[in-house]
Amino acid sequence: MRIYSIIGVAAVLFGVVWVTIDPNADSNAKINGLSLESPHAPIDSLKFATVHQSSANYVAIIPYGFSRPEQPTVHYSYDRQWWGESRTGVVQLVNFAHKENLKVMIKPHVWIAQQGWPGEYELRSEEDWKEWELSYRAYIINFAEIAEELNVELFCIGTEFRLAIRQRPLFWLHLIKEVRKVYHGKITYAANWDNYEQVNFWSELDYIGIDAYFPLDNTSVPDLEVLKRNWLPIKEDLADLNKVEGVPILFTEFGYRSVESAAGKQWELDNRPLNMDAQSIAYQALFETFWDEPWFDGGFLWKWRFRAGTGGLTDTGYTPQGKPGLKVITNQFQTAE
Repeated sequence: MRIYSIIGVAAVLFGVVWVTIDPNADSNAKINGLSLESPHAPIDSLKFATVHQSSANYVAIIPYGFSRPEQPTVHYSYDRQWWGESRTGVVQLVNFAHKENLKVMIKPHVWIAQQGWPGEYELRSEEDWKEWELSYRAYIINFAEIAEELNVELFCIGTEFRLAIRQRPLFWLHLIKEVRKVYHGKITYAANWDNYEQVNFWSELDYIGIDAYFPLDNTSVPDLEVLKRNWLPIKEDLADLNKVEGVPILFTEFGYRSVESAAGKQWELDNRPLNMDAQSIAYQALFETFWDEPWFDGGFLWKWRFRAGTGGLTDTGYTPQGKPGLKVITNQFQTAE
């Protein structure tokens, strides 16, 4: 999960303001982040600078690896890997970000061939699990070392491994200790919205990370106040989790497609009709619910792309580029502290 040719027009239409924010100006500022789509081929600094359309102060760089079902290996840095997921590309993207006064999270994410989501990844034997642990550790430590070399501010040790978290709890505790030996910034883990309560090592991290695709309302165009009411029990659970663990909450991913029922079950929205209002309202409800809470430290919007022609008023994907939702995001990111 390249700038497009009419982004300047969209900026005029929707009041988007290009602002360069110094994230070091306030160490207590919220993380107003973008998840970057890794470019297939090298980009230049001018394309990277488009992230300022959102007034973000952080970006997530996501070097995907992949595994095959029931095979205990994580493949990364292979010949056909996209430039932005390679060591060379990750280093360049981090350097671009820091040059633009943006902080960085490196967020390795394993894609499972023919399945996609790593939450169902499972192995049959103890021997296979041990082999996988060695392979996954090498993948994570490789990027943790890069994060240390480049003074990256935040590192994520994994993304949405529902079964592996439950079945290999000691591995993750050991991994956290190993990461901290080579990387001295803050660390998190990105749990899926439906299983963050199963993670047993939150107190060992600097952030409780949640990929926040909570289904809230299936209405074609949701009502803002209804969405905010539907957020309340989730918000209360997260506030309680913060109290128990003593660790702030971070949405390691959040986002909505520009389609009808955008705030519903997001994994069921293929072929839904285009709807820009649904996306904008869903963003607004999330911001109004969480961004003022002292135990909530912000999050990373899914996602920002560098492809030519991306986004726009006919696009049904997650990106807010060239859409009315970008104004909602920009307004929030400019004012959040």
